[in-house]
Amino acid sequence: MENRAADRVGIALLGSGRIGVGHARALSGVPGVDLTVCDVDVGRAERVASELGARHCAIEEVFSRGAGIDAVVIATPTSTHEELILRCADAGVPFFCEKPVAPDLEGTRRCIEAVRAAGIASQIGFQRRFDPGYAEARRRVRAGELGEIHRIHMLTCDQHPPQEQFVATSGGIFRDCLIHDFDALRWVTGHEVESVFATGAVRGDPFFETYGDVDEAVAVLRMDDQTLVTAQTSRNNGQGYDVRMEISGTRANATVGLEPKVPLVSVEPGAAFPDADPWVDFIARFEACYGAELAAFVDVVRGKTPSPCPIDQALEALSIAVAATRSCREGRVVRLSEIREN
Repeated sequence: MENRAADRVGIALLGSGRIGVGHARALSGVPGVDLTVCDVDVGRAERVASELGARHCAIEEVFSRGAGIDAVVIATPTSTHEELILRCADAGVPFFCEKPVAPDLEGTRRCIEAVRAAGIASQIGFQRRFDPGYAEARRRVRAGELGEIHRIHMLTCDQHPPQEQFVATSGGIFRDCLIHDFDALRWVTGHEVESVFATGAVRGDPFFETYGDVDEAVAVLRMDDQTLVTAQTSRNNGQGYDVRMEISGTRANATVGLEPKVPLVSVEPGAAFPDADPWVDFIARFEACYGAELAAFVDVVRGKTPSPCPIDQALEALSIAVAATRSCREGRVVRLSEIREN
């Protein structure tokens, strides 16, 4: 499956649900991309493609010879990711995939091995790597501007809980939600997590407990340089969608997400900040990042740049999430070496 012309790239988007529609719009705006929208629901794919002036087809057609596809973007349900990645590896097609690669470590490792054997490019959708705030925090940390980092606080809080059918297959709040914070933590600091202690509670809809999940959680992480990290997550943050990272060093600090739309309310006399309408969800907050990561993927497919987030990065973030999940369920500190050895 080779490019038809040096300046054109045939991209098949698999999945045209909520995140898929956003990806379709972003890809349609990248110069030189010939977009094909694919879904098991062909009618839905046709509607999205028609809106954007793109082609559409069933997912099965993507991997057939002569389909004119140079790369694949996977935005289908989590349970399908592993199978589709393995099909990309078998066909020798570069791919972008929303996290997670697979619901468990074993499936993730199978995908990594297949991708390495096939020698194809891969990129995982940790979009915060394309957020200007996280990028600037990374620059300051790596440049030593904050001094020695002693503590970090991170949080990701949804305004409203997801639907029950999503929770049933999400893998839990640490895999679904805080995994983005875990990836950002590694990416910003350049250090690895050594151990995790996590706890959680169900304070809202009882169906979270039905699926062995929680809707409020806190984790304490110890990094390999002994930096202490706290991470919080919630499915019930009524003020708005809140994502922040606060980094404190011996010389200075840096905070990601402290801007006019952050869903905070000060009760100090005379305080007016923040003064804009809060973010409502992750799609609105990271819309520009999704576009940037997909444009970067097109450059990866064209051979202009190495992948900014290859598939092995997904294994590291998932390992932390698995450790946090185990800690929450067993009420103990879990070392990452325990996860990596299993």
